[in-house]
Amino acid sequence: MTGRAGGGGAAGGAGAATVAAVDLGASGGRVMAGRVGPGILELREAHRFPNLPVRIGGTLHWDILGLYREVVDGLRAAADGCELASAGIDSWGVDYGLIDSGGALLGNPVHYRDRRTEGAVERVLARIPARELYAVTGIQQLPFNTVCQLVAAEGTPQLRAAATLLLIPDLLGYFLTGSAGAEITNASTTQLLDVRERTWSRPLIDRAGIAPGIFPALRRPGEVIGELLPEVAAGAGLPPGLPVVAVGSHDTASAVAGVPAQGENFAYISCGTWSLVGMELDRPVLTEASRAANFSNETGVDGTVRYLRNVAGLWLLQESLRTWAADDAADLDDLLAAAARLPALRWVIDADDPALVAPGDMPARMAAACAALGQDPPNDRAETVRCILDSLALAHRRALLDVQELSGRHADTVHLVGGGARNELLCQLTADACGLPVVAGPVEASAVGNILVQARALGVAPGDLAGLRGLIRASSRLGRFQPEGSPDRWRAAARRLG
Repeated sequence: MTGRAGGGGAAGGAGAATVAAVDLGASGGRVMAGRVGPGILELREAHRFPNLPVRIGGTLHWDILGLYREVVDGLRAAADGCELASAGIDSWGVDYGLIDSGGALLGNPVHYRDRRTEGAVERVLARIPARELYAVTGIQQLPFNTVCQLVAAEGTPQLRAAATLLLIPDLLGYFLTGSAGAEITNASTTQLLDVRERTWSRPLIDRAGIAPGIFPALRRPGEVIGELLPEVAAGAGLPPGLPVVAVGSHDTASAVAGVPAQGENFAYISCGTWSLVGMELDRPVLTEASRAANFSNETGVDGTVRYLRNVAGLWLLQESLRTWAADDAADLDDLLAAAARLPALRWVIDADDPALVAPGDMPARMAAACAALGQDPPNDRAETVRCILDSLALAHRRALLDVQELSGRHADTVHLVGGGARNELLCQLTADACGLPVVAGPVEASAVGNILVQARALGVAPGDLAGLRGLIRASSRLGRFQPEGSPDRWRAAARRLG
């Protein structure tokens, strides 16, 4: 994304500013420099790096200090040749680091895919019945939600010694500024935030058996977290006093802010390691039907609600590629081209099967899932890729049908943003499966949303989401995919999955 936009004026008529967006995903991170001003939205990738978890003593951890080093290196690269006005951080949700009373980190954060949460859902629900938990938080019940991780960690020395819990973007912001807090869009993924009051739910925290004092004060997107610590700025070669701004620190919150939609009747798919499929609402949906359908009411930018369901996403493809790389590197473009030539819907599985969540030999698990459904398993890599994409398109279809029914809102367009927007076969299959046009892009939606919230806080971007989205539309190259073929075959494939 680069160039001058034709729409949307800047607040207060101020000039352009350049900000840095740290955008961390479960498989990799990047730092983008964004220049924003009246009719201007220009992006430059400053630094990209892998996010590789580390298994020690049987536990899967995030390498948080390695990520911090990459963040600082990325900020240095973003400032090369320009003067940064601010920085902001977004990442995945639910995971956290614990800080002791002296301000020190109590060990590397545990990865949400670690097996320590096995059985934790049952322990949580024994203390707080599912209906009561959902009525307050509106959050999809997942085994790795923060509340489940904390119950799983009950009685451990680290948790006993903890003074403060910081979610990943807040933890990195603390390293940079020394200021502790909890940005609300990410806090909502803990399953401990009251979605209507937008405050920590002390009754739920108490009933879950968690010390309430570890939860810091909440922040909203656009608030200044603090300035870079002098030693951080000096070590990175950055100007002293650089402000770090709270953005939609859950990457999906930033991605939804970065959706180039026009009007209200749109659905979105933020597609990366996970596919987050949903609609933007002005109030939560807390019905029993919504809970049974496993939908989340996560907090969005400007008081919106991200009403969505987590779908497996490109994790299935990423993990398959990792498995194949043990023998020889697989060229993804060649595999996608070969998969596109194969018949549609010959192999389909439930992309959200819990057996597919943990790392491991994904092609073997998918073959087993096909066999369990009475299908001949894929014979080669291209067939496995086709199975993944058809199954993911079916999962998108199921979630999009449900979100419209449960919210009472109609979608006439699907915006697919994030890394999945590069996958033209997936975009076309999603359009076919859903029977709706798909607008693909921007690929860097999370970074765009991050940048624009900072720019708005600086007074150099439009003041509302509609204005921000107009600026994105005017400066983005978007792909457009119309549904093809008969919808009957997708309905039939969905019935095969039950």
